[in-house]
Amino acid sequence: MNKYALIALAALGLALSAPVMADAGDATRGKGLSASCAACHGADGNSVNPEWPKLAGQGEAYLFKQLVDYKEGRRQNVLMAGQVANLSTQDMRDLAAFFASQTITPGTADASMVELGEQIYRGGNAATGVAACIACHGPNGQGNPAAMFPKVAGQHAKYNADQLRYFRDESRANDNGRMMRNIARRMTDAEIEAVSQYMVGLSRN
Repeated sequence: MNKYALIALAALGLALSAPVMADAGDATRGKGLSASCAACHGADGNSVNPEWPKLAGQGEAYLFKQLVDYKEGRRQNVLMAGQVANLSTQDMRDLAAFFASQTITPGTADASMVELGEQIYRGGNAATGVAACIACHGPNGQGNPAAMFPKVAGQHAKYNADQLRYFRDESRANDNGRMMRNIARRMTDAEIEAVSQYMVGLSRN
């Protein structure tokens, strides 16, 4: 078994040991609660601003975890902290269910970066210890909902690149077992930009 397979198995174990959503949310009720989210994320979870993530089609358990992490301070963002402050656990479950039920709009990659991006996504960088993204996020970028590994296909390239940089400098630290921080700290800016472009284009595969 190669080292990237071992990384994937270890990551899966860490993810499955993390708290998960006990009950499925009510998407219909979540839609009713989503009006305040629409200004940034779009009415159907497809944000227009590339700095704000598309929520549409993301794993329900993953979305719920992010909302809880914002509320409990494990993930830092002033705007999101204010948005979740008055949400109940059920509210967060229902919002997660609503956005998970929507369909993400496709994105287009910068063709000049795709070759390097695919190399990193599918093979990592053995020389510097960067694990292949495919191990957790899947061959088509659909993630692993059961393990709460997020869908990355179609996500804004700028948002994905920003998150990788936040993990790299540890301004984002809500990854189980430091999985993303340990990977991102070994990535160059060029690798981050390229793999983020490649991931947005996966929605068209």
